[in-house]
Amino acid sequence: MTTIDAGEGVTRRSEVELPELTSLPQRVLKHPHLMHYNRLAAFVLAVNLVVLLYGLGSGGWWSRDGVDLRALSYAALGNFALAVIIRQQYVVNLLFWLAIRPPTTWPLRVRWALAKVYHFGGLHIGGALAGTLWYLALVGGLTHHAVRGLGGGATAGTLAVSYALVTLLIGMVVTAMPPLRSRFHDLFERTHRFGGWTVLVLFWVQTVLFTRAVEQSLAAAPGIWVLAVITFSIALPWLRLRRVPVVIERPSSHVALVHFDHGVTPFAGSSTAVSRSPLLEWHSFANVPTPGRPGFRLTISRSGDWTGAFIDDLPSHVWVKGITTAGVANIETLFTKVVYVATGSGIGPCLPHLLAAKVPSRLVWSARRHRKTYGDALVDEILAVQPDAVLWDTAEHGKPDMVRLAYAAYAEFGAEAVICISNKKLTWQVVHGMERRGIPAYGAIWDS
Repeated sequence: MTTIDAGEGVTRRSEVELPELTSLPQRVLKHPHLMHYNRLAAFVLAVNLVVLLYGLGSGGWWSRDGVDLRALSYAALGNFALAVIIRQQYVVNLLFWLAIRPPTTWPLRVRWALAKVYHFGGLHIGGALAGTLWYLALVGGLTHHAVRGLGGGATAGTLAVSYALVTLLIGMVVTAMPPLRSRFHDLFERTHRFGGWTVLVLFWVQTVLFTRAVEQSLAAAPGIWVLAVITFSIALPWLRLRRVPVVIERPSSHVALVHFDHGVTPFAGSSTAVSRSPLLEWHSFANVPTPGRPGFRLTISRSGDWTGAFIDDLPSHVWVKGITTAGVANIETLFTKVVYVATGSGIGPCLPHLLAAKVPSRLVWSARRHRKTYGDALVDEILAVQPDAVLWDTAEHGKPDMVRLAYAAYAEFGAEAVICISNKKLTWQVVHGMERRGIPAYGAIWDS
């Protein structure tokens, strides 16, 4: 097995001299707080602020006759539509397809930015926040109309539904805050699923009540059509829900290799959402298709209650829904050569790209006793396509400095970019460590 020797190899790679940091302005722009995800969210909020200022400046939203409830309603619904549709699986795949069209002859700076396409979740966050704020303004306007007796659709039924919606929306926003989402992920997921469905139903009720109150035709109301698009987008993955058989290998108590062969062979770099209780929780894993063979595999490692229970009690069937969706490593085709940096089960999302070999790549994989944990067959399969891979055994050599290992591979291989698949802390160490030195680097952003 390819590995790093305990002597000179360790010194050469783990103590390699890193390049100088880029200028301070460049480093500031590469800081995690200013990543493209946050920039997109800020952009959506800024556009909404411009719309708000325009409405206030024109005087069309506020008058002696009350508030323009229809304008506030459209602004809220438009933002919620953005938040939902940008997460739709077909839309996600389209965004990736468009982003990776340019050839590698384009300037690196342009390709570097395009490869950040997986930060599209910033549009989701921006739309959800802006939509909630607009909706709070709408409820305030409805209350004002009701108290002053101004009409405009502010009926008792509309107000009751509106207050229920406000409560649900605030609950969803609060549970989505990063500290709470990471600590109480099951609560976050169920709040968004069941709360989201309830919000959708109540929006339909409110829209119908509001439209009838202002004596407008339902078919002519723009809100009805926007709601129809949102509803279809949410329902579409569930229309493809099915229970499929699986064959599972368990090379160790830490890993399960799940084989699927139900007539679907996904593209390399995609992911599949699986569940044992489809109404309660879903987990996405990278698909590993083998070139020339039907079906695919998932690599599931013990990293929490759900994965632990899955490995200890192997099921014969699992639920899948939706379509296979592009993942972060699909951006590899924008570069001439890439380095894959993985720790532990992070090898799963890397493996399909290594096997497909669309782009010359070099693997750096840090794990505890690779063969004992993941099995000889999987390790041999990796080494067959990556004979020069760096496999660091943490049981023998301890935890490495992954930033230095990544840079050593990047420099030796002459790569253009680094793709890191690891836990949140180490991913950001590698990505930020590379980018603040002028090296394109990419990794998951844990926004779901």
